[in-house]
Amino acid sequence: MAHSPSPFVLVPGAGGDGWYWSRVAPLLRAAGREAVVVDLPAGDEEAGLEEYADVVVEAIDGHEDVTLVAQSMGAFSAPIAATWARVGRLLLIAPMIPAPGESASSWWSASGQDAAWRASEVAGGRDPEAPFDEREAFFHDVAPEIVDEAYGRPEPRQADKPFVQPFPLEAWPSLPTAVLLGRRDRLFPYTFMVGLTRARLGVEPDAVDTGHLASLARPRATADWLLAQG
Repeated sequence: MAHSPSPFVLVPGAGGDGWYWSRVAPLLRAAGREAVVVDLPAGDEEAGLEEYADVVVEAIDGHEDVTLVAQSMGAFSAPIAATWARVGRLLLIAPMIPAPGESASSWWSASGQDAAWRASEVAGGRDPEAPFDEREAFFHDVAPEIVDEAYGRPEPRQADKPFVQPFPLEAWPSLPTAVLLGRRDRLFPYTFMVGLTRARLGVEPDAVDTGHLASLARPRATADWLLAQG
């Protein structure tokens, strides 16, 4: 009997909406791979990182050698799930890479993101003191019709609990880990993220010419990278 390729389990970032993977999952399936999209209970005030990890484990559903993929804040819960299920590799896209004991709310200053972001805004001719513009930060390179679709959906809620909980693992899981960064990511500036990936994971990241939402802005390039990794 031929060995079937391991499934991809796709974890979104803050807001928990699996729709984020709506352009990438079909491309993975068209390539003959199973793609399981996770919706996290982001609106549940009682749900924290372990509850998020529980949902990911449920999505893995007993599969072995899973390729677990996490976007942005998903990097706080996916590694926990990876210690509870038979995961073969971790793939991270524009990730908030946590240190042991660090919360997602403290990550911004502890990692150096806040200083890197301000410097990047100034270098790009944007005012770091201006009110935060979600569309400019996240969707600046996403096709207008996809932006319209995103804003036509119910606004995702994100409870505070997973942001204030410390990352519970004492070390990153001993699994093959790869990272994809956006060269034009305004939220997590590229040079900062390269340094963070090297320092915290000992990994040399790959890059795609996009902003923070690679799976919406460059789905083909994102899917090709995932397929090449796992």
